[in-house]
Amino acid sequence: MMWGNLPRRARWIAAGYVAGFAEGCCVHAYYLATGGVHAYRGAPIAIQTLLHSLLIFDALVAVLIIRASPLGPPLAAAVMVADLLANWWVLAGDVMRHPLHYLVPVGLLPITLFGLFVLVTAAPLYRASSANPPIADQPSTRPV
Repeated sequence: MMWGNLPRRARWIAAGYVAGFAEGCCVHAYYLATGGVHAYRGAPIAIQTLLHSLLIFDALVAVLIIRASPLGPPLAAAVMVADLLANWWVLAGDVMRHPLHYLVPVGLLPITLFGLFVLVTAAPLYRASSANPPIADQPSTRPV
């Protein structure tokens, strides 16, 4: 399915998803390239593994959303829940001690805001992408 079948609002939401998940993929790739497998060494091993796997999952979500697949929005919501839980688990103590240090346009604040955006819009985007069948699947209106 192409985005042309989606309502205008759904296309804007999808564009936001693609931008956010592509940026997330690039950030995780950068951390892996500069820090190697120990890029998240301050976190428990399970969270390190999750954060490295987001390199793949962020790219997968972006591709599914670009293709307007109904699988994209639920996967996006699941990825963001995992990402938010991991980041807040690692940083919660420091956020409580120094909350003003996190009111910056990078890091935990934009991840949290993007996560809320995804969680609020995943169901409407799923409905929009499920309601519009791909053009190839629509019955032909031409006489045979």
